[in-house]
Amino acid sequence: MDIAQIIAKRPSGEIISCDVTTPMRDAVALLASKRIGALPVMQGGMVVGIFSERDVIYRLAEEGEVCLSHQVGSVMTAPAITVEPSALVEEALGLMTRRRIRHLPVVENGAVLGFISIGDLVKCRMDQVEHEAEAMRSYIQTA
Repeated sequence: MDIAQIIAKRPSGEIISCDVTTPMRDAVALLASKRIGALPVMQGGMVVGIFSERDVIYRLAEEGEVCLSHQVGSVMTAPAITVEPSALVEEALGLMTRRRIRHLPVVENGAVLGFISIGDLVKCRMDQVEHEAEAMRSYIQTA
């Protein structure tokens, strides 16, 4: 299965993101209100970084709450590591494992088409394994 199939199953709507000029305090509030772990950070219609829970924790540990007034662009993880919709789930999981990241913007020709988490990919793989196991059980019962 490829990444395009995962994002195609989602309800249509805009991708939750923030701008490089968004105050960190507002981005943290958005993460909390949407119950998500990261946001793609946009500038001029292009994804330029990722703002995640890890970024919040590292900055708070270094600077304390004064960091909450910083713009996201100064604290985000950049450049954003991205994946194309044609990438296979296994390729994206490998990339996430190698780079020790948990979120990937899905980008094609510079446009952000989606945003996936490692949880999305693990769920997909679990569904595939369950489907394969069911097919194997069915085959064994009919053999």
